[in-house]
Amino acid sequence: MLKAILDNKESYQPGLSIDCVIFGFHDNQLKVLLIKTKYSDKWALPGGFVSVNEDIDQAAVTVLHGRTGLKGIFLRQFSTFGAARRCDVNFSNSILDFYGIPLDKGKWFASRFVTVGYYALVDFLKTIPQPKGNNETVEWIDHNAVPELILDHKQILDKALETLRMELNLVPVGYNLLPEKFTIPEIQKLYETILGRMLDRRNFLRKITAIGILTKLDEKKSNVAHKAPNLYSFDKEKYEEVVKNGLTQGW
Repeated sequence: MLKAILDNKESYQPGLSIDCVIFGFHDNQLKVLLIKTKYSDKWALPGGFVSVNEDIDQAAVTVLHGRTGLKGIFLRQFSTFGAARRCDVNFSNSILDFYGIPLDKGKWFASRFVTVGYYALVDFLKTIPQPKGNNETVEWIDHNAVPELILDHKQILDKALETLRMELNLVPVGYNLLPEKFTIPEIQKLYETILGRMLDRRNFLRKITAIGILTKLDEKKSNVAHKAPNLYSFDKEKYEEVVKNGLTQGW
């Protein structure tokens, strides 16, 4: 893959890359999709380069589709990372050495890159993590148990989570992370997991229902030990309207 990129480096915007923080929610955990390669002991965020004829947003969509197999993903650009020393020449050279690429041919790859950060919210159960070739492992990892990451990827991840937490006060979250049918305790747990704190049950119920994006179904959750709670779904049209117009409350 890297050899092919270097052979056609004129097709890519020099010094510019994309890094994506892909969030999923499963077993009451906010998970992050990470990559482990054979040329490093550290994990990494999914990323890629930007073609000269490609919009930056489209480049992010390309990365996300390639790693999840999904289309129509909720995607937000949240920050740009351009510290002068964010790129480690020794790290870049170790990758070139792994692939047997001479340093003179890999100079483009080892140069300074500014990266644009995106975060995405996906349905965990619909996502099929996809490695590129035999040199990669792609796994979901609990955001509270993320191992050491390459370069400044921990900073990028932390900024994505910080942005997601702030945006909970501006837009609803859940349509992209929860299954089609869910309970109020399940969506509350999602919000608590993202925020990293407990929420009052009655206040949360009052606020989430006041937004007007939930439809109460004539169904109850099955296979539960105690009283079966009601199931809900999102009213997609109202959900998208609130996303467009924003919220006026906090959590």
